[in-house]
Amino acid sequence: MSKKEQPIIVGLDIGTTKVVAIAGRKNEFGKLEILGFGKADSAGVSHGVVMNIEQCIRSIEQAITNCIESNPHLEIKDVYVGIAGQHIKSLQTRGDRVRLHTDDVINRSDIDLLIKDQQKTYIPAGDQIIDIVPQDFTVDNTSYVLDPIGMSGVKIGANFHIITGDRNAIRNIKRCVDKTNLKTSDLVLQPLASAAAVMSDEDLEAGVAIVDIGGGTTDMAVFYDGMLKHTAVIPYAGVNITNDIRNGLGVLRAQAEQMKVQFGMALANEANSNAYITIPGLRGLPSKEISVKNLAHIIQARMQEILDYVMYHLKQIELDKRLYGGIILTGGGAQLKHLVQLTEYVTGLGARLGYPNEHIAGGHAETLMNPMYSTCIGLILRGYHDFETGRLKVGEDNDEFKFATADIPVFEDKGIVTEAMSDEEQTEESIERHNRRTEKMRRLFEGLKGKFMGLFEEVDDEEIQ
Repeated sequence: MSKKEQPIIVGLDIGTTKVVAIAGRKNEFGKLEILGFGKADSAGVSHGVVMNIEQCIRSIEQAITNCIESNPHLEIKDVYVGIAGQHIKSLQTRGDRVRLHTDDVINRSDIDLLIKDQQKTYIPAGDQIIDIVPQDFTVDNTSYVLDPIGMSGVKIGANFHIITGDRNAIRNIKRCVDKTNLKTSDLVLQPLASAAAVMSDEDLEAGVAIVDIGGGTTDMAVFYDGMLKHTAVIPYAGVNITNDIRNGLGVLRAQAEQMKVQFGMALANEANSNAYITIPGLRGLPSKEISVKNLAHIIQARMQEILDYVMYHLKQIELDKRLYGGIILTGGGAQLKHLVQLTEYVTGLGARLGYPNEHIAGGHAETLMNPMYSTCIGLILRGYHDFETGRLKVGEDNDEFKFATADIPVFEDKGIVTEAMSDEEQTEESIERHNRRTEKMRRLFEGLKGKFMGLFEEVDDEEIQ
């Protein structure tokens, strides 16, 4: 495909501490050429949830403006948006379907219908399905099929990983994007986007846990045997470390953040006992001396708690000792010194930092070679995955926002994803079902009424005779 035919995909990462907008396009070598980059401080977002819509809108507008200023020829209309937060939940389910045209081989439409059936899965009131991720398929008596397209069979089934979120929280994110005159192409779970940016096919086969330590939440995605096994959102991250430093050392939040970035480390044993940080006093008060070792103790305590949560989730799915690819740390919080060593000590698994450098070529490449931009780069890759599989039509206006489900790895094509019904579609379908039931009951009543009336008429005739 020529370069001109490749669309420009924009990823929008709305985080607790920052909002990032990146525009990219694939070149002839399959690498992303970054055409625009914008960043702004985030306001109105707490732990991945929009708390103040007006402040969030201003942050998004600033990030988009900075992105356009970096490339005046850039035009941004549609964006892929990352979503996270404490309201995100996941569940496992199983679905089967008997095919109508058994003489034909299994195609994408069969998988499409199978995934669409999972929209009927019961979820708590007030929640909404974000992603439906097929794991492994079953064709008749053949199990553990990763890609059933082209096979023959009567019955097709699959195990699914369903990701849900609070309906109002999702609407608030969409409302913020809408009010900046942008259209949301898709909402993508942030750990899945980060995984696409930092994970390779070898990692997918060996089994890895992607741990994205952001500002408000730590997002987690576990892959094993070439498929997504588990997702989780841990409600502790960089903001909590900053608050711990502020409360533990009695400094301002801005000072705590600066100390964390410049002098913070995740292993207290590696800190110099004789090193001190001088903090200027407030309004004539004397300056304060902060021990670097005390700072490291505070950071290590919180990071160890986050890693304990990671191990808890791995033990829940019995993969705490079977991930040969280890743990990939990404996100802004992964830049803490000695965090890799602490992770290996707490989990007993190998660990490394995940950079989105495999996919970037030219244009802000040096700036974006940073774990904090993994999610945004992954959103662009998700957009190209949708384009290459036919779900994203370039040049078409999608006036109605739709939630698309996610294929597991962005690197491989595992089948078409089905779109969830909007509220209006669900309401129309409910009314139609109600009308069908009413008409059916009316016909049944009319039939029974005719039989009973005929019986009464026969009795009356016999009495008269």
